[in-house]
Amino acid sequence: MPGAADRAKLPRVEMPKQDPRQRARNFSEVALGFTPELAQTEAGRCLNCRNHPCVDGCPVNVPIPEFIALIVQGDFLGAAQKIKEKNSLPAICGRVCPQESQCEARCVWGKKGKPIAIGGLERFVADWEREHAPQAPPSVPAACESPRRGVRVAVVGSGPAGLTAAADLARLGYSVTVFETLHAPGGVLRYGIPEFRLPKGILDHEIEYLKSLGVAIETDVAVGLTVGLDELHHREGYQAIFVGTGAGLPSLLNIPGENANGVYSANEYLTRVNLMKAYRFPEYATPVRIGHKVAVVGAGNVAMDAARTALRLGADDVCIVYRRSRQEMPARHEEIVNAEEEGIRFHLLSNPVRILAGSDGWVQGMVCQRMELGEPDASGRRRPVPVPGSEFTLDVDLVIVAIGQGPNPILTRHTPGLQLDRHGCIVTDADGRTSLPYVWAGGDIVTGAATVIAAMGAGKRAARAMDAYLCSTVLAGQRAGVSEGRG
Repeated sequence: MPGAADRAKLPRVEMPKQDPRQRARNFSEVALGFTPELAQTEAGRCLNCRNHPCVDGCPVNVPIPEFIALIVQGDFLGAAQKIKEKNSLPAICGRVCPQESQCEARCVWGKKGKPIAIGGLERFVADWEREHAPQAPPSVPAACESPRRGVRVAVVGSGPAGLTAAADLARLGYSVTVFETLHAPGGVLRYGIPEFRLPKGILDHEIEYLKSLGVAIETDVAVGLTVGLDELHHREGYQAIFVGTGAGLPSLLNIPGENANGVYSANEYLTRVNLMKAYRFPEYATPVRIGHKVAVVGAGNVAMDAARTALRLGADDVCIVYRRSRQEMPARHEEIVNAEEEGIRFHLLSNPVRILAGSDGWVQGMVCQRMELGEPDASGRRRPVPVPGSEFTLDVDLVIVAIGQGPNPILTRHTPGLQLDRHGCIVTDADGRTSLPYVWAGGDIVTGAATVIAAMGAGKRAARAMDAYLCSTVLAGQRAGVSEGRG
């Protein structure tokens, strides 16, 4: 093993990608992953720092130096199992988590050069396990032999927060059922993230792992409409409930012409493409319009996903319209670069003011106004200010609005006593407990739209708090009954 001085000279191993000219017209995964040789080379750069700052940067506290050391040793299966001690969805996190602003941001190599490619290494070992180690049933946690086994817990929503809470509670020995409104589990992981970033087969495999832990999943159940939280608790016998229903309510531009045909919210557009398998057209007939000239309003990850999806569906020209500069774009740097490489154009410091429709009601243009940056606003970013007399028209026939999402209101509107904030998000304490004593919540339904790994962290914290509650109430009551001769 090279010394620290020699390792400092080693360049970061960059993950191979599809050629932009090819990938812009297919839905195959863009990043191709590390080979074992590349993974071990990159893992060999790790210093295994004494204080492990990278672990502090991970919302689920993956033992990063430990799993990387196992890669160096060639124990790829051991590395995958080490990650799963904290993270039940490593193949997903290795693909979509913003490591550059979390674990990799804390890596000491980042102070002098480029940090260890932690996300790429996590993806590598998860993929290696899936491809080379037929999945054996996970070892039964010791807690499963405890009274927890008879306690029922419900998880509402099968996105990253719900799946994480479900996995952790199952590992503790609880009987866990996940309820999902749509016909397939995964939440935003399935309907929001395109195939070229997160293949559905990867998601399906991760969900099968959760099922192997004992997690039951019921789809086509709209909690809040077909059954309420109170019914789940009192009639169905679920002693505690976790709510992770996400942020599925799109924000709108509120400009003239927004109701024209050919204007989509990014939520609707990506959901149609993903759940109805437009990426496998013409094998699947999906009711989504294929624009020739497409404008996507916004510059977050969802906007990049929508723009790159439109290109792959056959658009001739796709542009991003964003009211601030490149420096303020909230999308991951990697996704911005990928979009540029694929030919997506950027209209920066531009803001839509109205959408033009033809006599048939379909979009035929979008009027925008030039902007300049003023003083910082509450978000810390410089506020965009309109430039008088600077309007211009984009020739487009499809507009996708990707300017944010609000909390999913289906459950919250139909749950008396559940405290919400002014944005409609569920109010919780630091551990995710809500105003209802048997209900916890986490993820985007609490914070508004955020990252997958932040939602997973919320699911883990809530699972710990739910266990403490159940141990001090339900299980304590069972023990008291046994000691008094009633058990």
